[in-house]
Amino acid sequence: MAHESPASDLQREAAKRGGRFRRPRIDALRNRDAIPEAARQTFQAEGVPASLDGIAVLAGVGNATLYRNFPTHDDLLAAVLQSSFEDALRYGEMLSDSLEPGQALAEWMVGPAWRLHIWHDLPHCLASAHANPSASLNDANRPLVEETGRLLQVAQAAGQAAKVTAEQVFELVLALSWAVDRYNDTEAAARRRVQLGTAGVFAQ
Repeated sequence: MAHESPASDLQREAAKRGGRFRRPRIDALRNRDAIPEAARQTFQAEGVPASLDGIAVLAGVGNATLYRNFPTHDDLLAAVLQSSFEDALRYGEMLSDSLEPGQALAEWMVGPAWRLHIWHDLPHCLASAHANPSASLNDANRPLVEETGRLLQVAQAAGQAAKVTAEQVFELVLALSWAVDRYNDTEAAARRRVQLGTAGVFAQ
């Protein structure tokens, strides 16, 4: 999934509104790029519930600039997650190329369950958004759901996975990632938790 530049985002938005696109100033683009990077650092240090005001300070912009580019906390979180989810999709492709379908699906479920806990409360935020069709974070969730569905369908076609849906599997992974976060699992403990929790996905 290619990452479009801020200018591309703004140009598309201008076209939707029927207006003429004016290329933003260099400092405006720099500010827009600085905010997600500051948010990534803050979420890693303090968890997802961190204050947007503190993120603005770290990015070196005013609150008005932050909210103009990212009106809500979820809008900013979705922007930060985009590059991380691109890495996850590449991971899914690698698993497909190197493992049997059932093994690839099993490893895929371990991967996001472990990686999503890296920012405290991220699994909870994604689960809440997934349950709310109007939540802005759903666009961030969608690539992970689709990749889960792709790996699941291949495993089902090979007779290596039960008749469950991608939505059910993704919700299970989020629930297990929440547990990994809350119990402060090591990577080995997280793997064991996910293997136990997802055993039913492979029941025939």
